[in-house]
Order: sequence, then C-alpha cells, then structure tokens
Amino acid sequence: MEEQKRIMSGMRPTGKLHLGHYFGVISNWVNLQNDYDCYFSVADWHALTTNYDKTEQLKNNVYNVIIDWLACGINPEKATIFVQSKIPEIAELNIYLGMVTPQNWVERDPTLKDMAKILRNKDGQNSQIGFGLMGYPVLMSADILAVNAHYVPVGIDQVAHVELTRDMARRFNNVYKTDYFNEPTPKLNNCPLLCGVDGSKMGKSFNNDIKISDDEETTQKKIMQCITDRSRARKDDLGHPDKCEVAFKYWQIFGSQEELQNIENECKAGQRGCADCKRQLAKKVNEYFKDIRERRKYYENHLEEVDEIVQKGVEKSRKISKKILEDVRNIVGMY
Repeated sequence: MEEQKRIMSGMRPTGKLHLGHYFGVISNWVNLQNDYDCYFSVADWHALTTNYDKTEQLKNNVYNVIIDWLACGINPEKATIFVQSKIPEIAELNIYLGMVTPQNWVERDPTLKDMAKILRNKDGQNSQIGFGLMGYPVLMSADILAVNAHYVPVGIDQVAHVELTRDMARRFNNVYKTDYFNEPTPKLNNCPLLCGVDGSKMGKSFNNDIKISDDEETTQKKIMQCITDRSRARKDDLGHPDKCEVAFKYWQIFGSQEELQNIENECKAGQRGCADCKRQLAKKVNEYFKDIRERRKYYENHLEEVDEIVQKGVEKSRKISKKILEDVRNIVGMY
C-alpha cells in the first residue's frame, strides 16, 4: 500500500473561530483528513509576532481553536492536532533555514507586509517591527518542513507563502547538495469566501464576524445586521438579489437550489421583505451549526480529553520532527 502524502497547515490562536474560518479552512481540512496524513498546528509562536505583549488569553485561545476544530469534525483518529510551541524542533529548524534565507526573500512576503501595515496603522509613527515578525516567513516554512509536508492547503491569496517555503527548501537542498526536503505544493481549497455582516472581509478585529460558538440568539442578532439591497426602501419594492451585498450570498451557501430560486423570484417580485428573509436565514444558519455547537459544549466541559488529544498529537508530530532535525544536523555538519 502506497504511503499517504503528508499535509501540514495551521492557525494562529487569536480567539474563537468564525464562519469564515469554517467555510474557508476547516471544512476543507475535514475532507482532506480522509485521504492524507494531516498535521494541523495551533501556531502559538506566530501569535507572539504581533501580540507578544498581550498574552493573558493566549492559553485560552489555544483551547478555543482546538475545541472549534474538534466540534467541526477534525478527527484526532485521522488527523494529528498539536500545539506549535510543544515542538522545540521547529525552533531549531527555524535557525538553520534562517541561515540560508536571503533577507530580501523575507521582506517581499505579502503577509509580512500586511502585518507591518496593520502595526503602523495601529501604533502610528512609533510602531516598531520586531525581529520575530521579520522572521515570520522563515518560521512558517519551518512549520511546514518540520514534517516535510508534500502539500499545504491554502486559499489563492496564500499561495505566495507556500512558494517561499518551496524556495527555502530548494535553497537548503542546493547549499548542502542534498534532495532531503520536499518542495511542498500549494493545495487550493476552492472553498466559498464568506464575507462579514458589513460586506467586507470577515474578521474578529472588524467586529463583523459570526462565531461558530455563538448561540442562536446572538447569531440571529448578527444576521439581522447583514446588508441587503441598498436600493430597496420598502418591503414591496422590487428587489435585486444580485445587488444584495451579504444576505443573498449567505443563502447561496446555506440554502438549497429550490430555496434559492424561490427567494430570488419572491425578492424580484417584491413579495419578500429583507427583514423576513434574514430571519429565515438566521434559522437556517442556526440549524446548520446546531450539532457542531453541541459538540463544542461537550469539549468545553471535558478539557482533559482535549489535553489528551493534544498530547498524543504532539508525541506523533515530534517523533517525525526529531528524526528530521537529526538528519538536518548531520546534513549541515553540526557537532
């Protein structure tokens, strides 16, 4: 039997996950775990690159991410869940990769540019980019190469990250005249992009997100804030589903083809008010996440099970990373 190809991906623990995470990342991981040897990391070192001075909730946020993953269907019997900082080999590999990585490669990383821009906007002229943030792209590559992954599932906007890791793997191999590291391939997820209730990118910092863990009342309240067709003033005005900025886009994800057709016809005929439409949508969303939210409550009340899952994941992942580091030290020629 052919050995399964290895996949690696991760998330920074910045708080409870939202519906954008679910449709953009987690639902894809749930499918991939059936066909690949998957390693999913809670990247807590990466969280320190921008929030090194705000760590009060860091441990709590790690739990929240893992609980959301488990509730959404990441199966620890199929996929390996671990916490980045529990694998010290990643940090050592980060050193070796950093030694062979040209500075201009790091500086052109799009995520680094975005993070630097956010910091400048937040702190103004007094903003300082830390050494850790500058090294973020190398650490990200160390995450991937610490399990020598074959594929990295990403959206189209993150392909550049994987390309940088491919460059680093190739450069390491060239410098030390080896073919040890795989050049990981981006695996596009082709998942639907769910915008926030205000029509822009969904995000906790934008205060426009619906969380996986939100209760039914909170979910309905947030969906009632969704922007619809701005040209429509009254309930019986003729509507334009193609101009509905948020609500109809949600229906395209949560509704059946029959429901979509009915909504479109009623909206265009002025027979469907936006408020009623959003109330029905909230019911649909709550129905979709009912079982996930129940599973989440279970894990919230059984943190010892979460700890056990993480411990097993760390042991499995670290076994691989230890072997890779042993090989890397020999290839580099360390004492």
